Amino acid sequence: MGGPEGLLTRFKAPPKPWAAGHRGVDLAAAPGSDVRAAAPGVVSYSGPVAGRPVVTVIHPASGTPPLRTTYLPVTGTLPVGTTVAAGQVIGQLAGGTGAGHCGGNDCLHWGLLRGDRYLDPPALLGAGASRLLPLGHAG
Repeated sequence: MGGPEGLLTRFKAPPKPWAAGHRGVDLAAAPGSDVRAAAPGVVSYSGPVAGRPVVTVIHPASGTPPLRTTYLPVTGTLPVGTTVAAGQVIGQLAGGTGAGHCGGNDCLHWGLLRGDRYLDPPALLGAGASRLLPLGHAG
């Protein structure tokens, strides 16, 4: 799971908070696959949302309000309040929940939020947009 070849659907910010968009990324994954925390944090939720299992990790050292990552459909294996390291297993991908998402296939939907604003999750890993600087720019 992960890597560019595993990316099924990219983040697409909605033009308005209530409008359609894709508020995260979908990664190819098989049911039962380990799902790992993208960054250090604390498990803040593990349970069902709209009938699908979800794990949320809050990242307290990421600013105010702190970033939080969401992972679904993931059956959590750690209790709420558990401190996790980047890359630590937080649950397993649940199967049979791809209907209506990922073209009916199984996948991991990974989200990133600051407050109630959705962000592009790969940016958390330093995979955000690149910016070119003029030649001779120092620093």
